[in-house]
Amino acid sequence: MPLSLPVLIAAGATDLTPFLVLFAGIAFVVIAIGYLRIHPFISLVIAAVLVGSLSNLFAKTESNPITSAIGETMRQLGNTAGGIAWIIALAAIIGLCLMESGAADRIVRCMIKVFGEERAGYAMLASAFFLSIPVFFDTVFYLIVPLAQALAYRLGRHYVYFIVAVCTGAAITHSLVPPTPGPLLVVESLGLNLGHTIVGGITLGILPAIVGLRLGKALDAKLGIQLRDSGMLHTADLKEITEKDLSELPGFLMAALPVALPVLLIASSSFMGEFSSQESLGLIFTVIEVLGQKHVAMFIGALIAISLLARYRKLDKRSLWKALESPLGTAGTIILITAAGGAFGGMIRQSGIGETITELTEGSGFSFILLAWLVAAVMKVAQGSSTTSMITTSGIMAGILATLSATGASLGFDPFYIFAAIAFGAMFGSWMNDSGFWIVCKMTGFTESETLKTWTLSVSVISLTGLVQLLVLSHVVAYPFGR
Repeated sequence: MPLSLPVLIAAGATDLTPFLVLFAGIAFVVIAIGYLRIHPFISLVIAAVLVGSLSNLFAKTESNPITSAIGETMRQLGNTAGGIAWIIALAAIIGLCLMESGAADRIVRCMIKVFGEERAGYAMLASAFFLSIPVFFDTVFYLIVPLAQALAYRLGRHYVYFIVAVCTGAAITHSLVPPTPGPLLVVESLGLNLGHTIVGGITLGILPAIVGLRLGKALDAKLGIQLRDSGMLHTADLKEITEKDLSELPGFLMAALPVALPVLLIASSSFMGEFSSQESLGLIFTVIEVLGQKHVAMFIGALIAISLLARYRKLDKRSLWKALESPLGTAGTIILITAAGGAFGGMIRQSGIGETITELTEGSGFSFILLAWLVAAVMKVAQGSSTTSMITTSGIMAGILATLSATGASLGFDPFYIFAAIAFGAMFGSWMNDSGFWIVCKMTGFTESETLKTWTLSVSVISLTGLVQLLVLSHVVAYPFGR
């Protein structure tokens, strides 16, 4: 009969050394990034070496524990970078091209036209939700918030509602849908199918998005915050934003294609393999399989985005490639940080924490979905970065999944739900140690107190809504993509 958690601890039946190693690693990351303000890349690499060294020391390996840890950290760093670098770089290119060509502006304006100004909150939500798939949160926010402010200026109301709508849409897909760095690394770490994760992430984001939008409407009525000048935009500029000539922008279908086509290709390739075969479709199967390979699909999206930039900005070849240096520089930093996080997560997996947690929770009825959400939420509140939170938590949960697989045990539901729990947990409690908090605060003109009442409350409610949704769905639809 399986023993419960208290019995195991009381009997000393479990080696708790991995918890000490994990605590040391997490404490170092929180202090280094959150308080000493050391660059995340350096902090995460050192944390990975620390975890590896302590693990080797406690395991009493024959080799030098520190040099072995350094070598393994560098190997993990390279492996992670190899899996994500191309995709993140292409996503950065797509993001810049959407912004600079006017494609993103066209998408937002089309959404507003479809929903109407009175339901512009839905347009803001849908635009941010869609654009945040390949574009980073801060970039989406910089794009859409001026349009939200212009609408609030023209209507004379609903400022908080529009801002919360943008925050909701951008935050959800930033954490829940690859190829943004955090979700992409978790997919790699947990060994999930990228196409399934994209489709599942978009689907799971719908209910929390609606809840976030309704909350925004309630906060708008309660707080009554009016549009005001911010440090980055003045109300005098808003008329120019709303009157920009649409003839200068790409058509809606072309504007959406750099984002929509890669998603469709990757999803088609993933699901095609489950419902058909090479024998039945022949050449068509091979073509879709190649085009739907994540690196190829993102490259196609990037080529379309680059063509839009060249056409609508009227750039020659020299100017075009010069313009792409900026997103590649941004992507380089993100790739380094994400790869360092992957190394940290890899060293956590090797510390034995997965086996220890699995042993402690055996027979206790404790939910691994709740565990993933809790760890991600605690890490988020402690150090501020959603990506770092997701990276750390994925390392722990990957160790647990590996242990279950090795012993022939089963979660009882699709590991995709673990991914989603990590993503929702990493949204919780964004406050003053999170760069996203200050982006919202400074761009909107909100005070710190108002930002806590709007941004922090909204993402926390979204996070909790997502958790409840996962706990229910993991029982009702345990394997949404089949076993």
